[in-house]
Amino acid sequence: MKKFNFNAGPSVLPREVIEETAKAVLDLNGTGLSILEISHRSKDFMAVMDEAQALFKELLDIPEGYSVLFLGGGASMQFCMVPYNFLEKKAAYLNTGTWAGKALKEAKNFGEAVEVASSKDKTYCYIPKDYVIPTDADYFHITTNNTIYGTEIRKDIDSPVPLIADMSSDIFSRPVDVSKYACIYGGAQKNLAPSGVTFVIVKDDALGKVTRTIPTMLDYRTHAQNGSMFNTPPVLPIYSAMLNLRWIKAQGGVQAMERRAHERAELLYGEIDRNPLFRGTAEVEDRSLMNIDFVMADEYKELEADFLAYAQSKGMVGIKGHRSIGGFRASCYNALPLEAVQALVQCMKDFQNNH
Repeated sequence: MKKFNFNAGPSVLPREVIEETAKAVLDLNGTGLSILEISHRSKDFMAVMDEAQALFKELLDIPEGYSVLFLGGGASMQFCMVPYNFLEKKAAYLNTGTWAGKALKEAKNFGEAVEVASSKDKTYCYIPKDYVIPTDADYFHITTNNTIYGTEIRKDIDSPVPLIADMSSDIFSRPVDVSKYACIYGGAQKNLAPSGVTFVIVKDDALGKVTRTIPTMLDYRTHAQNGSMFNTPPVLPIYSAMLNLRWIKAQGGVQAMERRAHERAELLYGEIDRNPLFRGTAEVEDRSLMNIDFVMADEYKELEADFLAYAQSKGMVGIKGHRSIGGFRASCYNALPLEAVQALVQCMKDFQNNH
């Protein structure tokens, strides 16, 4: 039976990326050495690093004056690296979910960190509007896509202070005006690569403004000045990221990824809204294209376990909702084929017909 991977992360990757990565684990480019054992300073791996950084800049149209870094520690490490490098007196955070809340909590260890707005009052089912960004803040931090609650900020907002974004789960799903940001970061295990590497896009002249002493490994300048090679980088996920960026380019770039995202989401949200057994959990205007959350309608709540078992029997993998809201979550990242969403929609229709 064919499997359809809706996991929230680690998540679906293009099959050709997985296959090429597997080949490199056995032999990288005919060197007779595995990507797992080759020197990270060899010409073969340096070519990988250079191409991955170049593709990042090309696909996102990153302006001059920005560095692309590949680091360890996941996006969660950036929750402290961001305030280490940018917070001098005050930082402002938009609280739209679990990860945004964790980033805010970490920043409070480094100085004043204020919550400008929150959607916690309604279980993070919407993106706050009409908030005021304090002009005396050193930066304003947002989380563009909320994997748990299924909301997303799909535009580059205007900020009177340096803008910093966690784009872990929607990077490369749409064009981004990088010039509006001082820093963009994210874990790789959603839209980019296997877990183990973290990407950071940072504006070079935004660094070096804080007076605190920053530990060497937590200073973005350390990695920018050394091409992400100050210490041994996570070579395998960087190699997979390079392959995935090649795939995105071959598919038509981020513009094509955005079209595909809308196509998948419109199909699935359409069925959620049509089918009386189900209802969406996020406000319509803030629905994520990457993580689509839905539950059984209140009068059919007792059917939740039955639908989950039925969908799994039809090859749907990873659609159980996060424990915070229950129900179901279909993560529709770049590599997910439309066929997977069509199969899930058919499951929902068939389940309705049977009940």
